[in-house]
Amino acid sequence: MNSKVKNFIKDYVIVTLGTLILCLGVYFFKFPNNFSTGGVSGLAVIFAKAFPDFSSGQLVFIMNFSLIIVGFLLLGKDFGGKTVYCSLLMSLFLTGFEVIWPMAKPLTNQPLMELVFAVLVPSLGSSILFHNNASTGGMEVIAMMLRKYTKLNIGSALFVTDVLIASSTLFVFGIETGMFSILGLLSKSLVVDQITNNFTLSKNCIIITDVKHYDSVCQHITKVLGRGATVIDCKGYYTNDDKKAILSVVRKRQLGELRDEIKKIDQNAFLIVTDTNQAFGRGFASI
Repeated sequence: MNSKVKNFIKDYVIVTLGTLILCLGVYFFKFPNNFSTGGVSGLAVIFAKAFPDFSSGQLVFIMNFSLIIVGFLLLGKDFGGKTVYCSLLMSLFLTGFEVIWPMAKPLTNQPLMELVFAVLVPSLGSSILFHNNASTGGMEVIAMMLRKYTKLNIGSALFVTDVLIASSTLFVFGIETGMFSILGLLSKSLVVDQITNNFTLSKNCIIITDVKHYDSVCQHITKVLGRGATVIDCKGYYTNDDKKAILSVVRKRQLGELRDEIKKIDQNAFLIVTDTNQAFGRGFASI
């Protein structure tokens, strides 16, 4: 099996897992509590009240399938395969959950705790999908169409749409559910961003060391940690000694090992570390 096939299988296993986690949060915590925090699943919660003959899962399937057809018609080859896969898989999971584990009421009588899980669990699933350049369709398809055919600020337009969807629960399900939905919407974007950033978090390191030590540090970075290193000639202002500044980006988990090794090589070295969520190139995300 060649590397392309392995990577293809790996990608789809990961996005399948992400979609499953998202659906667990939506089905077990959002649907039974009527929490609507925007998106297709939020619309499904509201429409299920207006059309009691359809379950929320069935409505998600109808809306996602309709958007997929429209996406193919209007976007053509720009419509991503992962989006189609995850969109259909989400509908399949939700429909399967309805058959295997019907939910007549919430799991607990603690709506605030349920809201926390209704935000955290789908956010984890969404973050896994975003990290692998995938989505479950829905509003993502609408965003792609807006991007292609209008000059609207897509982020603002979709946020306003989500606010309207969440706010409508005030009238459909009452003040308490509506307030929980709005709180969930406001929390969702922060949680998704935080989880996504943790997936991609790296450490940007600047190491200033003596000329006689820099090669040992670079050898450890490149040979042991498997990261790149860029060396810059510099001079200490107070000591007027020649120095080497080494620039390198390492994974979060590698920072402790790098710091310990630098301490062994040069106890007088100076190490500057900053967080970065945007590292592109060999060993990181592709440019």
